[in-house]
Amino acid sequence: MRPVVLDLDGSVQLDGAEVLDRRDWQETLRFACSRRALDRFDTTLPAELGRSFAPVFFGSGDFHHLSLPLIRRVAREQPCRVVVFDNHPDNMRFLAGIHCGSWVSHAAALPGVLGIDVVGITSRDVDAAHLWQNRWRPLRRGQVRYACIGTPNRWAARLGLGHAFQAFPDAPAMMAALQARWQNETTPVYLSIDKDVLHPDDAHTNWDQGVVRAEQLCTAIRTLAPRLVGMDVNGEVSSHVYRSRWKRWLSAVDEQPAIPPEHVQRWQAEQAALNRLLLAALSG
Repeated sequence: MRPVVLDLDGSVQLDGAEVLDRRDWQETLRFACSRRALDRFDTTLPAELGRSFAPVFFGSGDFHHLSLPLIRRVAREQPCRVVVFDNHPDNMRFLAGIHCGSWVSHAAALPGVLGIDVVGITSRDVDAAHLWQNRWRPLRRGQVRYACIGTPNRWAARLGLGHAFQAFPDAPAMMAALQARWQNETTPVYLSIDKDVLHPDDAHTNWDQGVVRAEQLCTAIRTLAPRLVGMDVNGEVSSHVYRSRWKRWLSAVDEQPAIPPEHVQRWQAEQAALNRLLLAALSG
């Protein structure tokens, strides 16, 4: 179970990992790209990636849409459910290709994907004011479900989406309910972790963050480990100055916070320690 670092931004620190240097793809893929570019990138990856279990680390959460080709590879070999830990639904409408906040609906439509649970959402993306920006079809069909922390969205119920929204008062209540459910299931699982789901006391990322604690996430990994057929981790700290005006504009519209340069090295060290914890949880 040697982990793989898909190195797009130089942010992942993980001793003993197999490193695939793809930093020349950073400008093309980061934040958003065309479906054609994502498929082209997939052809640069080793054919065996996804055919046997190996956790893949690929840097900033700006690359979370790279989960799509990884899930597609795994689901071809073994039908599975997908569990996504993320502070955001990643199921938003985006017409200009695919980006880090829109990939979930595409993954839900893949052959072999039996459904997707997005866990740990506290983002305003699921509030009433932003509900229209979510893709409703996979929610209505039960292909995608949200486990949110905070006030229930009453508008979702009025729009016939209530069955896809489960609200919990806090992270312990959410994790207890999920643990109870997962312990009684046998379906294979692909696990995708964006560390922006975590409380900032446990890790800093370059997006607004949630309230799940690192130990709760490790407990979830230990519970799911016997059923895992694939896993990826992102949410590392890195920054990039886009050459593309379009991407600079997209980043500004999404209110992505800037990272103080003096914090990057310290925060990456925090992330490295967390990566070791996540891998240790896989081993029980």
